[in-house]
Amino acid sequence: MYVPQHFSESDTSKLQQTIRDYGLGLLIVADNAGIEANHVPFHLCCDQGNELGTLQCHVARSNPVWQRLQAGASALVVFQGPDAYVSPSWYPSKAENGRAVPTWNYLAVHAEGSVRVIEDAGWLKQHVRNLTNQHESGRLNPWSVDDAPTDYTERMLQAVVGLEISIQKLTGKLKASQNQPERNKVGVIAGLSAEHPMAKLIS
Repeated sequence: MYVPQHFSESDTSKLQQTIRDYGLGLLIVADNAGIEANHVPFHLCCDQGNELGTLQCHVARSNPVWQRLQAGASALVVFQGPDAYVSPSWYPSKAENGRAVPTWNYLAVHAEGSVRVIEDAGWLKQHVRNLTNQHESGRLNPWSVDDAPTDYTERMLQAVVGLEISIQKLTGKLKASQNQPERNKVGVIAGLSAEHPMAKLIS
């Protein structure tokens, strides 16, 4: 990913929080068989001795991607945060000199690392619990894995394979009008409306 210095986000804790907030990642694998991308929900673990963290997910056993990764291949996972089209008409400077073009603001995190394929039933069950609890917490009536019959969940777990990615490189890009003068930033926030997720990232 091309990251100009003024759009670079290098705070690891912020990048990790983005992964937690926007956990549906794009898992990209490239090898001699070609390039493949799968949209997969991830759980980020930061307690396994890796400062950058470990990504855990599962895919259908019928999905051949896990077999392509079985030899310990590397993978790239892309997480996309808020994004928004930015109109030049929102810039006060445009009315003065006309020198303005449209652009797109966005937040993206790329995680690269080696992949371990996991078929252990105990690991898979705990992973599914962690992933479920992450998204159910805070709900009025949170669903639990234990709400489903045990024999049913066991059959479901037999139909999936786990993937664990030890993050070796974490790259973040926040394009939020940092290259604009303050008055243009204010114009973008007004144009988006102050409640827009991207507007809240403009400072």
